[in-house]
Amino acid sequence: MKIPAWSLLSIICFATACTSTKPVQSTVQTVAVKGPFDGDSNLQNAHVGVAVYDPAAGKYLYNYQGDKYFVPASNVKIVTCYAAMKYLDEKINGLAYAENDTAVYLIPTGDPTLLHPDFRDQPVIRFLQSVKKNMYITTQPWKSNAWGMGWSWDDYNDDYMAERSPLPVYGNVVEWVQENNDTSSNSNFQRSASIYSNPEVDWKVKFTSDTSKHFHVQRNLSENIFNITQGTERKASELVPFVTNGLQSALELLADTIGHEIRLADNKVTRQFRSQGQPLYPIESQPLDSMLKPMMYRSDNFFAEQSLQMVSYQFLHEMNDVRMIDTLLKTDLKDLPQKPVWADGSGLSRFNLFSPQDFVTILQKMEKEFGMERIKGIFPTGGSGTLKNYYRADSGFIYAKTGTLTGVVALSGFLYTKQKKLLIFSVLVNNHNGNAPAIRRKVEGLLTEIRNKN
Repeated sequence: MKIPAWSLLSIICFATACTSTKPVQSTVQTVAVKGPFDGDSNLQNAHVGVAVYDPAAGKYLYNYQGDKYFVPASNVKIVTCYAAMKYLDEKINGLAYAENDTAVYLIPTGDPTLLHPDFRDQPVIRFLQSVKKNMYITTQPWKSNAWGMGWSWDDYNDDYMAERSPLPVYGNVVEWVQENNDTSSNSNFQRSASIYSNPEVDWKVKFTSDTSKHFHVQRNLSENIFNITQGTERKASELVPFVTNGLQSALELLADTIGHEIRLADNKVTRQFRSQGQPLYPIESQPLDSMLKPMMYRSDNFFAEQSLQMVSYQFLHEMNDVRMIDTLLKTDLKDLPQKPVWADGSGLSRFNLFSPQDFVTILQKMEKEFGMERIKGIFPTGGSGTLKNYYRADSGFIYAKTGTLTGVVALSGFLYTKQKKLLIFSVLVNNHNGNAPAIRRKVEGLLTEIRNKN
């Protein structure tokens, strides 16, 4: 019987770790000869890094190219999650405000949950509805760009690349819906179709002459003009990011919801107002972990990007992702084994470069500082979230974050062995030209083997 290369190497490595007085050195030498997935056609030309760490023993059990740099895709959300857990309050600060006898001055904080469909209770909206004075809001804290460094511009129409902004509403996307009561082949079916948006918007709509028969909405690149292709589906919908224009789009959408206008404040007036010593009051929004869980479970790029903006506001008193990343790399993350290139909060950028050992170190910080019980409530386990089709046989032994881009497969997290030992791992695959689900199965096999033998 032919034993797969990854299985054979696992047996060799762990047999060595149990008997040798120098397990780490022996493991590295053994694995480096062939690599953990040698012979697999999906990974024939791929760049692979694997690091498995035993925190109780203080050593790596498995370390193949663990010190090399990889594009980690959404594994970057682990780093963002760490920063959010460390610096954000138990409840998100939805807005800050100051007031005098005639007006309320609002300061946005980047909270992504405002009017987001995931959150039915909206305490910030209740506050805004209750204000009887004139309301003004400042753009002063916003120092970031709507798109992150290295993002692919031609993904702008996809809901996973919603713009970042100081005051997000509705997740910075609009849902376009078509309901069609006539599903016949009648060429005049468009006459019976109803098309509407959630939320309701007054932005310009154009209808195309496309006869593809599939409902589709394409926004213009830099303006809120939506080109709609009607389809023959009975009901269809698409989520399309809108152009935020700083605060402009948010204020347009908020006016209908709260029943009165919020005006843009002159920054000079805002500075004068603040210089008078007026205290700032926070308006609490949602519990932090109720936002971090979907961020990790469904790999929500928007929540991740706005989390980094919120950390920046909390730490630096401005929303500046570039400056915040630099600050974190010089403070909390200064001891990472390999200094990463960190470009954004979500992992959309291919400028990001981390090593497997970097992720092991960050995950170990999370376990020490926040505890596994809290982590278990945020990270998906087998059969749930982005792991819903994996690790289902014995769910509850793995808590990990996936990462996927074209040519990239990543998985980093925590693994409980059969002997109840906690291991921390990171598996990063770059430059593959194979089948991503098949590669995930190979990674699943490797981690299952590790679990069974420890």
